[in-house]
Amino acid sequence: MKRRHLLQLGASAALTPWPALQALAQAAPPAGDYKALVCLFLFGGNDGNNLLVPTDARWAGYQRARPNLALAQASLLPLQFRNTSGQSYGLHSAMPGLQGLVNRGEAAFVANIGPLLVPTSKAQFQARSVPLPYNLYSHSDQQLGWQSAMVEAPGRHGWGGRLLERTVAAGSSNRGYASISVAGSNLWQGGDQGLTPYRVSSNGQFGLDFYNPSGSDPLSQAVSATLAEARQDPFEQTWLQVLGRSIENQRVLASALQASTLTTPFPDTGLGRQLGTVARLIKARTTLGLSRQSFFASIGGFDTHGDDQLQRQNELFGEIDGAVTAFHAALTELGLTRQVALFSASDFGRNLPSNGAGTDHGWGNHQFLLGGPTPGGRLLGRFPELVVGGPDDAGQGVWIPSTATEQLGRELAQWFGADADMLAATFPHGAAFDRMQGWE
Repeated sequence: MKRRHLLQLGASAALTPWPALQALAQAAPPAGDYKALVCLFLFGGNDGNNLLVPTDARWAGYQRARPNLALAQASLLPLQFRNTSGQSYGLHSAMPGLQGLVNRGEAAFVANIGPLLVPTSKAQFQARSVPLPYNLYSHSDQQLGWQSAMVEAPGRHGWGGRLLERTVAAGSSNRGYASISVAGSNLWQGGDQGLTPYRVSSNGQFGLDFYNPSGSDPLSQAVSATLAEARQDPFEQTWLQVLGRSIENQRVLASALQASTLTTPFPDTGLGRQLGTVARLIKARTTLGLSRQSFFASIGGFDTHGDDQLQRQNELFGEIDGAVTAFHAALTELGLTRQVALFSASDFGRNLPSNGAGTDHGWGNHQFLLGGPTPGGRLLGRFPELVVGGPDDAGQGVWIPSTATEQLGRELAQWFGADADMLAATFPHGAAFDRMQGWE
């Protein structure tokens, strides 16, 4: 790493001392001014065709296209969308909690959403008469496209990071805690002006929790002695300074988490622990003095080419349902359901026909969102015609998105507080698209 980058990291890790944080809590932004975005990424490319399914006459075509993967019509959980008169939809049976949120008007679905540079029809796709996203159907490139909204080339930073950098002023107290990941590194939270997400483990624990600066145990004393050393080499000295700030950072965040408890129980699953930690961090927002935050959580296992897709999705959807339902209940406990928005994302959808065991890489997909500005109880965007070779098919049952990821991002960003200049910097292709259908 370059010394300059280390210095930037050191600056981003700059910390308000704990006594000052306690004073800061007294002057923290009022609860009504707080807003947070939570990205839940489904790694591997979730088969949205078995997440949200039409239950009217269209189900027969869906069943014909994937006879060994189609969900029984009677097993689907009815969704009472408020804007789909004459059409009916059902949700995968492993997600009764999300079904309840949609039917109570607290969550929504976005149909056939994916990375686009401009609105794209089937004729334009076939003629290659419009620019298309870079390296379609590639896991890594489409993950970057979703998270960066810069889909003409491999993304270098994310739209969540660009947005946060422009809504949380440089020099703000504890700005480094405005962006927190409970699922490791990700592009979505990476800014174009140096902001990087602070990463914590899914259970809120830290790698150097054992360290006590005034402790008499050998490990603590060894760490203290190392941090106190003066090094002649500038690189080594900067490294020690960054390490010291990082240790102090984690102590402050750990202290804030320790004092942040919730009565809402979370399932003891990987995603349950992640979203439980996010909920506790949100509760600790006044201690950190922040009015805008972003969080990143994830779950993997959706690359279902030849696996038992039905069983795997049943397990994964069940884990998502338990964690997301608990998260919404925690937001209700905190009185923040309209101040925190969670949305799902994934590499891409999968094609409609079965490959014999599972499904192959696609493009457009169905996602859900809840909280914040969500127009609950609606199906947003336009649902594709489930016909191989039909008007939405790019080939072999791969849906050409009718809604761009930027359209969803712009709606969330405007609610978050972005003005026209912020929107233009955050979403470079946003001007090519109208508002998302059904959001108005």
